[in-house]
Amino acid sequence: MKRLVLLRHGRTEWNDSGRAQGHADIPLDAQGQLQSKAVAPALAAFAPVAMWTSDLSRAAQTAGFVAAEAGLEPVLDPRLREFDIGPNRTGLTSDEYAAAHPVEHAALLAGNDADIPGRETDDDVLARFLPALGEYADALGEGETGIVVSHGAALRVAVPAFLDLPDPGEALGVLANCGWIELEHSASTWTGGVERWRLMAWNRVVA
Repeated sequence: MKRLVLLRHGRTEWNDSGRAQGHADIPLDAQGQLQSKAVAPALAAFAPVAMWTSDLSRAAQTAGFVAAEAGLEPVLDPRLREFDIGPNRTGLTSDEYAAAHPVEHAALLAGNDADIPGRETDDDVLARFLPALGEYADALGEGETGIVVSHGAALRVAVPAFLDLPDPGEALGVLANCGWIELEHSASTWTGGVERWRLMAWNRVVA
């Protein structure tokens, strides 16, 4: 068995005020730092051998707290970034975006991401994110655990695709700040003894 633990970053000021971040490099706020400190021992308890993180500050700072607890040096990987949401959406609340850019907002609600200037589609994110996960999975040996620190929307798209699951739609809830996902690669009677990656936990948080 080997394991991947995928962690969403801690809270930022823009998270708290409902402002879309995308690739904007917003650091953790005080609450986000406390969340990251709190989750660090829980993830260190998995005895990880490697850690990879988005290079955006909010993820890299979160990874730093966990890495210090686990005795690791996180590897920055820009492939783990959040969706690029385009220049017109960045920094705005949903209401502000609807008022300032009603055509784009309507396209977003309709799921027509390709019609929004500068916005990545699900396929765009998967094209960079899935190869990264595949490399991390291959780097782990039997019995080893790796930690990935990334972003909520990107993880909600990438994890089902990595597991080759049907589109879950809204079946998977929004990841909390410093909520994590556990994936295990192991055999199961349900798979006829064939080893594969399976979802073991979604949105676990420190109590």
